[in-house]
Amino acid sequence: MIVKRKYFKIVGVIILLLTFLFGAVFVSPLCAKEVGDINIDYRISGTGYPLVMIMGYSGTMDMWDPTMLRILSSRYKVIIFDNRGMGGTDAGDCQFTIEQFADDTAGLMDALGIQNAHVLGWSMGTDIAQELVLRHPEKVNKLILYAADCGTDVVPIDPDVVKKMSDTSGTLKKRGRRLLPLLFPRDWLKNNVTYLKKLFSRPMKMSSPENIKRQYSAIENWKGSCGRLDQIKSQTLLITGTEDVVTPPENSSKMVKGIPGAKLASFENSGHGRMNK
Repeated sequence: MIVKRKYFKIVGVIILLLTFLFGAVFVSPLCAKEVGDINIDYRISGTGYPLVMIMGYSGTMDMWDPTMLRILSSRYKVIIFDNRGMGGTDAGDCQFTIEQFADDTAGLMDALGIQNAHVLGWSMGTDIAQELVLRHPEKVNKLILYAADCGTDVVPIDPDVVKKMSDTSGTLKKRGRRLLPLLFPRDWLKNNVTYLKKLFSRPMKMSSPENIKRQYSAIENWKGSCGRLDQIKSQTLLITGTEDVVTPPENSSKMVKGIPGAKLASFENSGHGRMNK
């Protein structure tokens, strides 16, 4: 559990920094739906088959890359939303658990009249997506797990990377710039200066530290899906970057062997922030 706790604390810092660096509000209208004990903020774009996208630890829907969303919405009805207690979504009275987050997602789908959809999760969002398909299999058509692990049997992060990511010195802006080489390959950073400048310091909603802690506790207490992967019947694609030092690609390689019929897409020279490429 020590490795797992350290892993998610680091991922939390990275999500916060990615949010600061790349957060950009998507142009589709902001809406809200009552789901159980909370109101969930969400955005919908496109008119095709539904694609539900689940954000990672401490992040908000504003973190999804707007260019990627525009491309996806040209083919799919894209639904993005803030998880319980994040961004504009209420925290509610229920305990924060990965299972609850999965039920929240299912409830939002019900509220929107979506019987089933393709589901994509990123980082911690893959935990929620896994619980969603295990608890509500009828709601998930195809499952896309981007930078995933199954919760308990985690391939650890390199100690040198942990040390660099744990360095909290300097301003958030300086820390973000310092950590960029850990999130993206250096060659890509060198060739995309204009893109980085364009996305730098976009406005977005922030989440309260208390709710982020509650979300972290949910991750820490999740029993994982490693022993249940064979119960996932939806067609599954795992996506990873060969240079992902935050969620090592070996995690996806192990998971693809446990999910019946799953496929693995491994991208060369890509890191944890592949969606921004």
